[in-house]
Amino acid sequence: MSDPYLTPQHEELRQQVRAFAESEVAPRVAQMEKDRAVEQELASMIAAKGWIGATIDPAYGGMGAGHLAKTIIVEELSRVCAAMGAMAQASQLGVAKVLHYGNKQQRNTWLPRFAAGTCLPTIAVTEHECGSHVLGMQTTARRDGDTYVLNGRKAYVGNSHIGHLHGVVARTGPGSKGLTAFLVESDRPGLSLGPHQEALGLHGFSFGELHFDDCRIPAGNRLGREGAGLKVAYSSSVLYGRPNLTAVALGILQAIHDETTRFTIERHRYGKPLHALANIKLKVGQIRSRLMTSRLTAYHAAYLLDAGKTPYAELMNAKLTSVESALDSARAAMEIHAAAGLRTDRPMERYLRDAFHLYAPAGTSDIQLLRLGDVALGLDKGQWSQPLALTASAEHAEAAVP
Repeated sequence: MSDPYLTPQHEELRQQVRAFAESEVAPRVAQMEKDRAVEQELASMIAAKGWIGATIDPAYGGMGAGHLAKTIIVEELSRVCAAMGAMAQASQLGVAKVLHYGNKQQRNTWLPRFAAGTCLPTIAVTEHECGSHVLGMQTTARRDGDTYVLNGRKAYVGNSHIGHLHGVVARTGPGSKGLTAFLVESDRPGLSLGPHQEALGLHGFSFGELHFDDCRIPAGNRLGREGAGLKVAYSSSVLYGRPNLTAVALGILQAIHDETTRFTIERHRYGKPLHALANIKLKVGQIRSRLMTSRLTAYHAAYLLDAGKTPYAELMNAKLTSVESALDSARAAMEIHAAAGLRTDRPMERYLRDAFHLYAPAGTSDIQLLRLGDVALGLDKGQWSQPLALTASAEHAEAAVP
């Protein structure tokens, strides 16, 4: 089905990640669900595998394996535990800002640490007051000599409580040219964390608040030029956010497929397997179709990124298709499982809860459809992935910043 996009190296990587997920992650899922605390040990183990460095060049110690490899890594982790898949994909968002907008010193300092798994990066853009409306943010960064002073709050920051380096976009002036990106170490005075709050799903994953209270950072921590923060925010979301969340959804969808087919084979009604009932087989067929389509759209978009293309519409469609398919399939699977699906000793209700977490980040399904409508009508305002494809150098990316 997806063989044209995959190499033997991709398949070998899949087996490595799957083996790790089944041996190290799966035995801890029940406790993670029970505790609902941030799972730091597993995150460190995953990072130590070097998988956060999937798109980092080997010159910096990274895998240099590309976006399709990254998709496979996140997918396989999410198949067993979406919380750990979410952890891996959130760190990849943090990688993007330094990889594409960092200067030589910043790349030399941070990329080897990301690749080695000794430093987990994050991206902090969203705020409670403005949601995904980036231009509505209120967090400020005031220049004071050779430093910047940050004040405000960021919300829904992936890996907030385990991240070591936060990529923060703050307001340095009015309008779209008044946003600037910065690197803020987690131990900077004036930076604190909001309390970890339990959520519907993704238990073990942290996506909390960063509080800045006169947090002073060196001017050398600025990413790109002052006023270029909008590009950093949007490119991270488009180039990494959409395919990353697609991969998490794909892993959940695969898990739903596997669990549901197993259930309909093992469970019997009227002396026959449950799937002998036509309405059950129909729902299983729908889940299978959604999985096949989602994997094709996901791998195709990632393949185009690796080829240095501009898969603007393909990335949106992949996120839309995989997330909606995971949500629809989770509901169908719950209907097949009936009362058995409600039990917490079975994974189906977890898949349903986890899938809902993927709807809003990097644009809701409505946003994806609106943007795809713009593409169809020739009204789209730019293809953020073009100057930031994997093959582009950091100098190329810097030159693209207005």
